[in-house]
Amino acid sequence: MAIATPANGWQKFLKHRSALIGLAIITISLFIAVFAYWISPDSSPDANRMIVEIGGRKPGFTQEFFLSPKESAVQQNNWIRRTFIGQPDTVEYIPISGYAVNANEVIINKYIDEGLVEPIAYPRSILAMPVSKNFLIQSFPLGTDKYGRDILSRLLVGVRVSLLVGGIAMLLSLTIGLLLGALAGYYGGKTDNWIMWLINVIWSIPTLLLVFAITLLLGKGFWQVFIAVGLTMWVNVARIVRGQLLGIRNLEYVEAGRALGFSDLRIICKHILPNIMGPVLVVAAANFASAIIIEAGLSFLGVGVQPPQPSWGGMIKENYNFIITNNPMLALAPGFAIMLLVLAFNLLGNGIRDALDVRG
Repeated sequence: MAIATPANGWQKFLKHRSALIGLAIITISLFIAVFAYWISPDSSPDANRMIVEIGGRKPGFTQEFFLSPKESAVQQNNWIRRTFIGQPDTVEYIPISGYAVNANEVIINKYIDEGLVEPIAYPRSILAMPVSKNFLIQSFPLGTDKYGRDILSRLLVGVRVSLLVGGIAMLLSLTIGLLLGALAGYYGGKTDNWIMWLINVIWSIPTLLLVFAITLLLGKGFWQVFIAVGLTMWVNVARIVRGQLLGIRNLEYVEAGRALGFSDLRIICKHILPNIMGPVLVVAAANFASAIIIEAGLSFLGVGVQPPQPSWGGMIKENYNFIITNNPMLALAPGFAIMLLVLAFNLLGNGIRDALDVRG
């Protein structure tokens, strides 16, 4: 194994175009994940504004709405709460096909279905001034799902789930994999045998089957699926770390540390692990991408993130039947998003591998 110096590695990385493209996509995704509720057209919690009258519409659909005041006041969230959980709608969005305004009231034609409307009258005293503020023309660039929710908004908010599951799974896999791999590679003997036995057992179980088992044990939910995915992805890290330590545990600088009386913990953490982080970072990037795919698969099968919280896999599940009908974009849009984000992490991993000159 050979690893380039950090300075040379950074210069090589900056020249790796595909890695920079991957990093740019990841950076944009992180920005969207943080400010999703500020940039999405539907800023309600979980982007769950249901308007069933306009369900299943194609991309580019435009609809005029009457913003009816709600009977009970809705508390306005501060910017921190809005950033994390969104802002509940303070008005009701009523699709209309026309309206008329007179001295005392506003009469709207509520859209029910094609060719079917319901006239409703509102006294002007309860409306905003001027009345034009109660009307909104909204475009849906990616269309609406069968419940009338904006696909673009749910796609943007769903970035959070994919990045969170990838990040938490990567951290769990690195923590467990570094610990067990370092113990097995440094001490060898019975410790190595027992850890390798555990690794081989986990390795022999199909990933999705193991995730199903852990999910059933922990229950369905937002955080449970993150932990379940993370607990199944540490094996690759442990095998890489063990193999690296077996190759360098008897090198001069390690022997020098022992001769100076350094503890095993200090030798492993301060002297060995920093020198093997190149291959570990490559595996971490691959694990991040794999975690996104696994979470999407779990949500598609109904055991991942639960509705109404948006998940790209869940969005595909809800809309996959539209693929063979007249609106395939409802399922293709989250599919393309998964593909793009997974590709970005794979490109980043390849760039790290080439920049750090990881071989062996």
